[in-house]
Amino acid sequence: MKKELLFTFSALIATTSCNIKKTDSEQIAGKKPMNIIYIMSDDHSYQTISAYDKRFIQTPNIDRLANEGVRFTNSFVANSISGPSRACILTGKHSHANGFTDNSSTFDGSQQTYPKLLQKAGYETAIIGKWHLTSAPTGFDYSEILIGQGIYYNAPFIKNGKQVPSKGYVTNVITEKAIDWMENIHDKNKPFCLLLHHKAPHRTWMPDTCDLQLFSDTTFELPANFYDDYNGRQAAHEQKMSIIKDMDLVYDLKMADKENEIHTTTGLENAGRSMYNSMTPEEKAAWDAHYDPIIQKFKKDKLSGKQLSEWKYQQYMRDYLRVIHSIDRNIGVLLNYLEKTGLLENTMIVYTSDQGFYMGEHGWFDKRFMYEESFRTPLIIRYPAKIKAGSECTALVQNIDYAPTYLDIAGIEKPDYMVGTSLVPLFGGETPRDWREYLYYHYYDYPAIHMVRRHDGVRDSRYKLIHFYGEKNEHNDAINCNELYDLQSDPNELNNLYDNPEYADIQTRLQARLDKFRADQKVDEY
Repeated sequence: MKKELLFTFSALIATTSCNIKKTDSEQIAGKKPMNIIYIMSDDHSYQTISAYDKRFIQTPNIDRLANEGVRFTNSFVANSISGPSRACILTGKHSHANGFTDNSSTFDGSQQTYPKLLQKAGYETAIIGKWHLTSAPTGFDYSEILIGQGIYYNAPFIKNGKQVPSKGYVTNVITEKAIDWMENIHDKNKPFCLLLHHKAPHRTWMPDTCDLQLFSDTTFELPANFYDDYNGRQAAHEQKMSIIKDMDLVYDLKMADKENEIHTTTGLENAGRSMYNSMTPEEKAAWDAHYDPIIQKFKKDKLSGKQLSEWKYQQYMRDYLRVIHSIDRNIGVLLNYLEKTGLLENTMIVYTSDQGFYMGEHGWFDKRFMYEESFRTPLIIRYPAKIKAGSECTALVQNIDYAPTYLDIAGIEKPDYMVGTSLVPLFGGETPRDWREYLYYHYYDYPAIHMVRRHDGVRDSRYKLIHFYGEKNEHNDAINCNELYDLQSDPNELNNLYDNPEYADIQTRLQARLDKFRADQKVDEY
């Protein structure tokens, strides 16, 4: 999109008139229906947002949303993997109920979703960016989505069913397309709901060329449990998402040397070398100028053991954080557009991720487990009409709550099938007495990449019970075990307390709650 397009706007935004059901207060005040912009990055850890954690990076634009809205400190997902998490968000239902349990599934687009309900109520709906649900989007007036996972440079998109090219870095391109839709395609007589889904910072964490030098001189402190031995935790021991063992030098860490001397055994080397092919000559030149000296030094140093492990961690962190920097920069571009066009104050903005991510905790990258770093996800909401600036909410919330929230904002009654709960009652700064005390989680994607075993579990404000299960197959022996954690005394989740007599009452209580979730929600396997 041309530069002029970003900053040349209509002089007058038409007054919104639509057939949505307004709340009494809105009808009395004659206010426009609230627009909704839902921004979701892929694999963005809460640890790498400075509104949550200042150890790694400053994210001033995401922090602005928190400073002008509410930061949820106990926000979680229902299934920590991309496609299933997205399906939970769209439907307000757990994975077994919406049918998209793992990344080999295909989303049933005929089922009800919150965009469809908003459409019926007079909203214009759009999805731009990463979709990752296999089937074509439904419930959207406009869609422009990446193909599958998408690529970082010059990615093709599917625009309303037709493939179109793009030029540039994917985070910038998605932002430009979102602004273009609001400025030139969106019907200004309707309220809108825009789903802006970034590919970044999904593996393989390819930075924008302008960000390549960031953090080059930074050495990040190793997590306290980086060399976790997984004692007493069978599933954690069997995973294949270790930075030390499973992170590929070429695919993940960009060591695709021109001499073709660096080889790996993960099966990802060729894919890692081919990523380079989508770049323009100019992009390749900038890429080579940064990575070639690193490659040559790596080959010269001949690292092994702990030195190699910790070198891999540093390279991973630098690339991941460079990609986060580009996201934050683009949030700033979006906020500037909304402010200049007068849309900011009548638009609820949500920032989140499809799940959390490991920044070396337990020696890992990726997600999937019910342990905190992947179970927990950032959630920030800016909504000046209802949310006091700089608020913090400690209530237990989950991504199945997003759909009911958006419906509530639009004055639409939540369908009975949605098990999530609107977050609007939390916007006033107080947690209602009847708010949930427990969360249910269920992960299904096994056998699959990273080989994390199937499990479900419950969490309250302090304790967590996890049940791992599965029959013996060609990949692993059968598993049927439980883990219990006291998150107050053991925040790193290293000490499995299951069957510890001192925690017998807590174990019994959590097991009863887990059994109740399974029965009430008609869970299909465990």
